[in-house]
Amino acid sequence: MERFILMIMGTEKFYSNEAGEVMELNEIQKVLNENLNKELSDGKKRNIVFWYDEDGEFIEEIDEINLDNAKMLKLNDNNSFFIKYQLEKVDTTSNYLIYSSIPKPSPRENFLLDILKYSSEFSTDKTTVIMRNLGVKDFSLKDVFKKYMKFFNNKERYKKFASYNIEDYTEEKIDMAILCALCKLPIIDFELIVKTLIKEELNEENRYLKNIEKHGDLNSVWKLAENKYGYTLEEKTLENLIIMFMITNLNYNLEVKIPSTWEKYISKNEANSIVFMSHFMNNATDKEYFDKISYDIQSKLNIKEYLNKLDIESYIDCDTFKIFDEEIISKLIENLLENVGEFEKYRKIINHRKATRWFKDFEEEYEAIYYAMEILRMEKELEKTIKGSNAYEMIENYTTNYYLLDMFYRKFYTAYNQIDNKDNFISLSEKVEHTYAHWYLDELSIKWSRMIEDELINDWNVRGLISQRDFYNRFISKHINKDERVFVIISDAFRYEAAKEFSDILSTQRRGTTEISFMQGVIPSYTKLGMASLLPNKEIEINDKGDIYVDKINTQGTENRQKILLSYCKESIAVQYDDIKDMKRDGYKELFEGKKLVYIYHNKIDARGDHGSTEDEVFDAAQKTFEDLNNIIKNLVNNVSATNIYITADHGFIYRKSELNESDKIPKEKINSIHENKRFILTKDSENIYGTLSISMDYILGENSGVKAIVPRGENRFKVQGTGANYVHGGTSLQEIIIPVVKFKNMRDDKFKAKKVEVKLTNISRKITNRITRLEFFQTEKVEDKKLSLNLKAYFVDEEGNRISNENIIIADSRSSDPNERTFKEKFTLKDIPYNKTKKYYLILEDENETVEKIYEKIPFIIDLIITNDFGF
Repeated sequence: MERFILMIMGTEKFYSNEAGEVMELNEIQKVLNENLNKELSDGKKRNIVFWYDEDGEFIEEIDEINLDNAKMLKLNDNNSFFIKYQLEKVDTTSNYLIYSSIPKPSPRENFLLDILKYSSEFSTDKTTVIMRNLGVKDFSLKDVFKKYMKFFNNKERYKKFASYNIEDYTEEKIDMAILCALCKLPIIDFELIVKTLIKEELNEENRYLKNIEKHGDLNSVWKLAENKYGYTLEEKTLENLIIMFMITNLNYNLEVKIPSTWEKYISKNEANSIVFMSHFMNNATDKEYFDKISYDIQSKLNIKEYLNKLDIESYIDCDTFKIFDEEIISKLIENLLENVGEFEKYRKIINHRKATRWFKDFEEEYEAIYYAMEILRMEKELEKTIKGSNAYEMIENYTTNYYLLDMFYRKFYTAYNQIDNKDNFISLSEKVEHTYAHWYLDELSIKWSRMIEDELINDWNVRGLISQRDFYNRFISKHINKDERVFVIISDAFRYEAAKEFSDILSTQRRGTTEISFMQGVIPSYTKLGMASLLPNKEIEINDKGDIYVDKINTQGTENRQKILLSYCKESIAVQYDDIKDMKRDGYKELFEGKKLVYIYHNKIDARGDHGSTEDEVFDAAQKTFEDLNNIIKNLVNNVSATNIYITADHGFIYRKSELNESDKIPKEKINSIHENKRFILTKDSENIYGTLSISMDYILGENSGVKAIVPRGENRFKVQGTGANYVHGGTSLQEIIIPVVKFKNMRDDKFKAKKVEVKLTNISRKITNRITRLEFFQTEKVEDKKLSLNLKAYFVDEEGNRISNENIIIADSRSSDPNERTFKEKFTLKDIPYNKTKKYYLILEDENETVEKIYEKIPFIIDLIITNDFGF
């Protein structure tokens, strides 16, 4: 009997869809055909080949083999007689392959022994075949491959393994490639394996773990976890593994000692565990999984009970669990309610948390706390006193400082309204409300009312201020006289504090110059009169029905306002924002072609505030107004090359969240009125009403008009039927009558384009000698006007671009002139891998907000570790 063993010795590699298996079968088929068709000798009449595939390695492929001049019979436990009869009686001339997927029997039990003795025997070592196909030269790895023969018996699994194109095979690489294939991963990466297994654990059945148990080796997971991450816990579970990662990460950032019962979970390879957690926590696609896993472990370990014993400062850098932010928020609220008054400390804590993992989940909560803090800080700094010795000085103080309280109040409620669970914030909102409504609004409006009574009751004109009626003459006519095109956007109820914020936004987002000034608004501060005052005018009149006329033309409606504009500039047009907001470029060109003077009317704030059912949405409307104004300015600049754009308002408003007391409402006497609302009565009657101011309208209607405006003192309202009293305008408060004028001049020169601040690494040395290293970064200029904030992600990579450290977030958004406030100290931990001091490693600073060129800076480093392990293990 002849016996031959197939060994594939070729070095050619195939990477097609049929790689591996087809090559293997082709080689086998070739050898079989050669032996079945070889020249007959020793009186043989035909060739018979026995193939005992005792491990059944080719049982799935045997039918794919094509024999040129031979037949195949499959031998099993109970067909030996049939085969013997077939070969010796039925067909005695044909060549035959006898294939058996059962072990070769002993000679005594082999019914076909006599045939076998004059035949040939073929056998193949599939493990060797696979190793040769994959280009494995180290045959000491044969036992490793043999362990995974069940894995390789599947064509798809084989192709996935081969696709990794491993060059230098080791047992570890083979184990990881098997795991990656079973986890359906595109590359060999143990970090990805661990993340995939941990994420899949959230499902009812971990299909990847099941695959590994069935077609791989589960022990290889734990062996690699020990080698890579120092996982040595006796009980090998994925839950214990993730607890190890999380406790190790917590221990790394915590400023105090962790409980002794958790110490067993600290990794023996802390560096790699820290890097793993950084990558897992900060990967956007993993967020949903990490959130759920973190929450489960947080509950299991009862982290909340532990944190109750600690100060915020001890875990200010910790973000492993969501509970850290929940506790920080809770304690900040508690301190604000208890008037601890450490406002600068709170500001630093909030700014510090911006760079942590969970900040985005609690952004509204931190925003609400921040602006509540600012309101309480200003109250303390002002010593609960509103200052101003005369009307001009009071307005000066308001436009430079006091307006911030209105802004902070608006921004507090804008954030507060977005918070899903407001339970923790109810007491804080009550404190904010008490401070804003019952101190600031009351005191400011009462003092201002006294100044009106002393200085302005007979002549509504503060010396040194521009009157709203003079808007056209003071701001617009000069452009018309110079034959320059000018656009005026009038946003109903766009009060000064909101315009101030928008001016800052516009300055940073548009190329050009932005300036903000203000005018003294008309009394009563309501839409009809305010809109009329913003038009060019020689005279303003009011009839007995309350209609306002400019130069004998009724000002109600866009068409009438356009008539007034045309009488001053023949190339004029008045339009509503809603009619052009969705207009395309051609539409803009057609509408504004040849126009020198354009008035655009926008209404979001007043439209919401003037209705009782929507008045609580007024601050959201202010935010939407920012978006609308930005949109229209962008379209004007891009579509019709607008250069001179003014944004102003007809009036402002007062808004408070809390309901008014009955004592804040003034009974309205029976009086003949021309026009009236909750904040004013226009009348020619001479009757006085208690608790009100009576201001002559001669200042705008001309001498001896006989009309007066009766307005409640302070922020009070008239009692009227119907809902809605929290949002009002028409009165004399500074929030109602300080009218913003934002002037934007579009400039094409890049020097008028806002740019991000610069951040520089200040460490002189570019050599790292410890696995844990601290680097210092400096924001070279403060955020202001044309200088924007910069968000950087910082991490180390090797020459191939593989990340070798944790990630840090640097948020350079400081507005401080103090260099110390613009300094960032970040802690980096390098992976526990060999480093070559002759190679280059790089610190990558990545701009998180860039979509094309994300790399802000790539700084070369040498890594020459003096101490290979900085964690004490």
